[in-house]
Amino acid sequence: MADFQMTRTLGVGSFGRVKFSKYKQDNKLYAVKFMKKHEIIKLKQVDHINNEKRLMAQIDYPFVVNMFGYTKDDRFVYIIMECIGGGELFTHLRRARKFSDEQSKFYAAQTAGAFAHCHGKNIIHRDLKPENILMCQNGYSKLTDFGFAKIIEPGTRTYTLCGTPEYIAPEVLLNKGHGKPVDWWTLGILIYEMIVGQPPFCDEDPMGIYQKILAGKIYFPKYFDKNAKALVKKLLTADLSKRYGNLKDGSDDILKHKWFSSLDWKKLEGLEIPAPYKPTMKDENDVSNFEDIPDSTELPPAVTGAQDPFVDW
Repeated sequence: MADFQMTRTLGVGSFGRVKFSKYKQDNKLYAVKFMKKHEIIKLKQVDHINNEKRLMAQIDYPFVVNMFGYTKDDRFVYIIMECIGGGELFTHLRRARKFSDEQSKFYAAQTAGAFAHCHGKNIIHRDLKPENILMCQNGYSKLTDFGFAKIIEPGTRTYTLCGTPEYIAPEVLLNKGHGKPVDWWTLGILIYEMIVGQPPFCDEDPMGIYQKILAGKIYFPKYFDKNAKALVKKLLTADLSKRYGNLKDGSDDILKHKWFSSLDWKKLEGLEIPAPYKPTMKDENDVSNFEDIPDSTELPPAVTGAQDPFVDW
């Protein structure tokens, strides 16, 4: 890690933070996620973190943040990722209040493509929210944060409760076991939130949100495009035997939906479609779209030798 010149913090998580860093050997910019070993061990999250690293190594797709490497020292484990400097989709959505139909479609398509790619490798993401989509300087977006991601073999389910309250799928709340369809539910929530400016199920209290999710009543404003509405309804379907993404045509029901018919997928994946929005950035070094987070100076206790469960880092 001595080869990385860390500048500022881009985000903070449960076990550590992501820092904007320059690699001295190639002078390129990277995002370095570093997590405190002793916290991970104390909170029994070793498998989770090992998983995140293993899953990210399998993914190479234009709309997912790519991992370049990983390493560790006595105090931290590190994941080195490509740096996406335009800030979180969340920030841009809050500034704009809501996105146009064209913008919403553009970012929904990239997220749908990312899910289809991950699901092809039996990986479910399980934590979609506007904070976990990062904006590139060219106006395209990338899915990030595979901290809750998991490999689910076909026909199996998982039971961990995870996700952001407004984005949790009914089958997760009911502890019925869940799989790939949870990601498609969250895509429905994201599309609605981009078009309307807030998620479909809102309440001051998480319990109120959960009750609304289970009740399943969604209000669509008049300006909501009819094809977008048709897709959101098919995604926000509690009945898994009817939810898009989980039927015999899989992700094709979504990617080939009428709402996306104006998009050329090959051109989109080739980054050939002009973005309907671009973050304001002076150059690739400009990280002013990220919130200012004070840097932490305290060092966690060292974890070495027989205590260190991160042998393959």
